[in-house]
This record gives sequence, structure tokens and C-alpha cells, in this order.
Amino acid sequence: MRGAPAKSPLRMKLGCQSGPADDEHFAYLARYGVTNVCARARLSEGRLHSTVDELLDLRRMAERHKLSLDILDPAMLPSSHIDRERNPAIMLADSPQRDRDVEQFQQLIRNSAAAGIPCIKYNMSILGVLRTGHVEGRGGALFGEWDAAKAAPPTPLSRAGAVSEDMFWERITWFLDRVVPVANECKVRIACHPHDPGTPPEGYQGVHRVLGTIAGLKRFVSINESPYHGLNFCQGTVSENLPDPATQIFDVIRWFGSRGKIFNVHFRNIVGGRGHFREAFPDEGDIDMYRALLTYHEVGYDGMLMPDHVPEVPGHPEAALQSFAFAYGHIRGLMQAAAHHLG
Repeated sequence: MRGAPAKSPLRMKLGCQSGPADDEHFAYLARYGVTNVCARARLSEGRLHSTVDELLDLRRMAERHKLSLDILDPAMLPSSHIDRERNPAIMLADSPQRDRDVEQFQQLIRNSAAAGIPCIKYNMSILGVLRTGHVEGRGGALFGEWDAAKAAPPTPLSRAGAVSEDMFWERITWFLDRVVPVANECKVRIACHPHDPGTPPEGYQGVHRVLGTIAGLKRFVSINESPYHGLNFCQGTVSENLPDPATQIFDVIRWFGSRGKIFNVHFRNIVGGRGHFREAFPDEGDIDMYRALLTYHEVGYDGMLMPDHVPEVPGHPEAALQSFAFAYGHIRGLMQAAAHHLG
């Protein structure tokens, strides 16, 4: 590890983005030590953005359980595949509908500022999350796997058709040109998730996933550069896009973290690397999670560390809640150990 961590207090928070956003689930989160959350507000029919009152209702419900609502999960720009997406216009460059949709995202930024919600997450995705199957792990847990050598898209093209790198960057830039100025004005961060996972250079299902490489993510944060434009930094996804994540992930954290571009962290582990990996419990993957946590501290990160992509067990509907609870405890333990070390 490069040098000794700075002797300053640990300021990261244990967070989560799992749903549903209701009193029962928020009580579950609080019960297992979660203090800060990303959640989705209710949405009236016919709109893609929540009103200020709807956002305030969500914030107040979180606060009833002593949770801080740090990030909004919008109905727009999710990680779904474009063939299943109900509102695809922005990613399809389908005008004039995309103009109307981006106006709703702009309004959501303004409403979030009015409701005191400091950040919104989103995706710039056409193919969603790609996996080629599952691997069974300890106790029958199932982990998602991606093996590029075995990958076969269900159709040669999606309804997006062929999307070259230049076309994808045009769509991203068009969006950022319209939302970053509003984020600057309202002082609301907008946090984009990387493409999960990166695909071969020739593309996959006709799409070149430009946010599936470290170079692509560096280019992304330089477009309309702003302290309010950055990443929902999924450590698992970034690791999936590295040949040797066990050694490379720390310098990637340093590059984005030292520039203030990490707005949230999906603190998850994998086994393997670019082209072939499987998901993992946080304590069993290739990444030294304690070292990763200290690296976030080194660059001054003070946001949430949250689990993501936890395993499930067929026939056991409660298994995901158990997996999340395990992950909360693991992250909380690492944070306590780090705080003791830094104290």
C-alpha cells in the first residue's frame, strides 16, 4: 500500500439503495446499522419526475427511522435493457421525446434541491447489466457471472440498432450539456453508474459500451467538468473492467477520488477480472476490501459505502435480506477497524 493513511477521522457512512422505500424496509435498514440511504420517491401517473412534496414525504419517512436521504433513485435512466425500457428516448436519441424527457430530469434536479436531497443517481445505459449465467457458491448462494467467450446476445441488435462509439458519446454529451448547468445552478450532484460490464472493442449486440473502460470513465467526467458531475462509483463494475483488479483498483479509486468524482460507492467484490468474472460476498473476492476502504479515506471520500448485487438462494425469498444484512455487518466492521486504526 502506498504510504500511510492520513490521520484524520473516518467520514464515510454505511449506506444502502435496496427497496422498497417504505416504513418496514427502512426499519430493517436501521436495524442493521445503515445510517444513510439512496431511495425512490413515489411518482404520480403521467410524470417521470417526483414533485417537491413527494420528495419531502420520502425524506421525512427516512428521517423517522433516523436515516439520512443522501441520494435519489429516479424513475428515469435506470440500468434496464433498452428493449425493456418504458422511457428510452434519451438513450435512443429520439427527438422530440428526448427533449421532453430531459426537461423532466432538469425539473427533478430543481425539485431535489428544494427538498434538500443533495444527489441523484442515473445510468447512461442501452444494454443494462449483462451476465452469461450464475455460479453456485457457499451454502447454495448464486452469484452472477460474465464470460465474454461464452456471451451470445439474444438478438444481433436491440431496438437501438447499431450504436458506434461516436454515436454513444454524442448522446452522453447531449444529455450532460443540458443537465450539468442545472446541477450547477441547484448545487445538486448527479452520479452516473459505469457500464456493467465492459464488452469487447467490437461491441456487443451492436452497441459500443463507452463507459465500460477506465479511459471512457475519465473522458466522461471531463465533459462539462463540474463538482456536481461525477460517478456512482460501483467498485464491482470498475473491477470487472480491469485485467487485474486485485492490484489495479486502488489507483483507479485514487484517480477519481482525488478529483472529487466519486459521489457514491457500491462497495462490492468480485472474483476474476475483465472478460471473465463472478460476483462474490464481500469477504471472499479478489479485492482487499479493507485496503480499498483506506484508499477511499486517503482521497477524502466522505459519502456512502453500500452493498450491491448480493446473492440469492433459489426457494428462499428471504435470502437477499440475509445477504444484505451480512454485507452491512461486514462493511460496518471494516469501518470500525479503520476508525480504530486511524484514531
